[in-house]
Amino acid sequence: MKNKEILLGDEAVALGAIHAGISGSYSYPGTPATEIMEFVQRTDVRAGVHAQWSANEKVAYEEALGMSAVGRRALVSMKHVGLNVAADPFMNSAVTGVIGGLVVCVADDPGMHSSQNEQDSRYYAELAQIPCIEPASQQEAYDATRFAFELSEKHRLPVLLRLTTRLAHSRAGVTVGEQREQNQLISKIDWRQWTLLPVNARVNYEKLVAKQEAIMRDSVSSDLNQMNDTEGDRAYIVSGIAYNYFREAIADSELPHLKTGHYPIPNELVTRLIQGRREVMVVEEGYPYIESRLRGILGAGPAKVLGKLSGHLPRTGELTPSIVAKAVKSDAQIETPAIELPTRPPQLCKGCSHADMFLALNQAIADFPEAVVFSDIGCYTLGALPPYNAISSCVDMGASISMAVGAAHAGLRPSLAVIGDSTFGHSGMAPLLDAAYQNVPVTVVIGDNATTGMTGGQLSMTAGQRLIEIVSGLGILPEHIRVIEPTRAKLNENTEILGEEIEYEGASVVIAARECIQEVRRRKKSSN
Repeated sequence: MKNKEILLGDEAVALGAIHAGISGSYSYPGTPATEIMEFVQRTDVRAGVHAQWSANEKVAYEEALGMSAVGRRALVSMKHVGLNVAADPFMNSAVTGVIGGLVVCVADDPGMHSSQNEQDSRYYAELAQIPCIEPASQQEAYDATRFAFELSEKHRLPVLLRLTTRLAHSRAGVTVGEQREQNQLISKIDWRQWTLLPVNARVNYEKLVAKQEAIMRDSVSSDLNQMNDTEGDRAYIVSGIAYNYFREAIADSELPHLKTGHYPIPNELVTRLIQGRREVMVVEEGYPYIESRLRGILGAGPAKVLGKLSGHLPRTGELTPSIVAKAVKSDAQIETPAIELPTRPPQLCKGCSHADMFLALNQAIADFPEAVVFSDIGCYTLGALPPYNAISSCVDMGASISMAVGAAHAGLRPSLAVIGDSTFGHSGMAPLLDAAYQNVPVTVVIGDNATTGMTGGQLSMTAGQRLIEIVSGLGILPEHIRVIEPTRAKLNENTEILGEEIEYEGASVVIAARECIQEVRRRKKSSN
């Protein structure tokens, strides 16, 4: 019996994975992928599925890979920049291969709504030489996730499932099926497959290369790649969420097009589509991935290739129905807002502990005009904006401490870093170990609000007393681990403590510990 549910794209992937018989779901919170793990954790049909947040994306991927190695199916999910963190095991897992189905769902963020870049994860799949699935709707997200696990076990390879923000965070009706039984546990693994000594890795890599022909055949015959070979001088190749915009633009007309949702790019279908055409336009969300491959070094042949590289579609930001309509139909009417609304930059919540942390920090460095504060990724990144204007950088997870260390090596005094407790657990411990080992004159301020606040209040593994113990274990001297309570009443006291550690010619850590105000409100609401 099939039921229908209203699901986010993220939730459709999560439910598809549960119904595919996963034994584990692994992730680190990051928008727009966070809701995948949250759905697995709260749904009432996940009996027997391990579903807890991991320390970071690399750890999550390796835990999922371990589950696959002993025969079980596993889902690992992350945002696009999270795949950078997980790139080492991701790339090598294509060489080891998998046993139980392993699907990595990566949510890209065109338009950078909550990200540092717009990177396109399809390139990662091509780099690793593994299949990639890109659904165009919530229904496809559910069905394609189930299919991806079958594909993974067929080729004994991980499969990358790519979402983009609009699909991840919009809802639609999804017809769902029955839940599959979980795979049986395998108690022994083949050391030659899983031990990437050169003697084994060379053999495994040859096997990976040998699979490419079959992987391409699957793409050509996939139901996710559908061609409409009608008459017309211009054909279209459309992928993912952009297919919905394309269908809206052409209404009931049937223009020649290829809908792609299964990679590698199905060369045979592309060749058939563009044969005898004057032009081919590529409509894709993200980088001009398909378009650049059509062009190549020598071009696509007789058909002129249009898209982002030709200027017919914008290179940056998200596609919209009106943008696609304008590219597809020269007479399209582009809707513009009647009133230009003023921008509303995000702000720290009223009562946020980070606000009082920045006030104390600004007072402490007021007498040090050369001071630079390197920051990290989290709610506290808003300290770059007025009224705080307190930080100067935000590059990637953990970079605050590393950059502060490098700046100190260059002779900068004082050199400071601001990082949150969850981000510190994600990727801040290694650079602090470096700073402590060399006793570099940096002051690291850790905003401990006991949660991963920016993505919805997930559990932080490095908070409270555990955080103090970790910092001490990494080698920071006990007398230079200072804990403050960031409140307005203790502003002067906190400023004095920060000033003392800034003047210290060695590595020091100040922990600004106060619970996230939103978590306090949620707890009070739930207790009433």
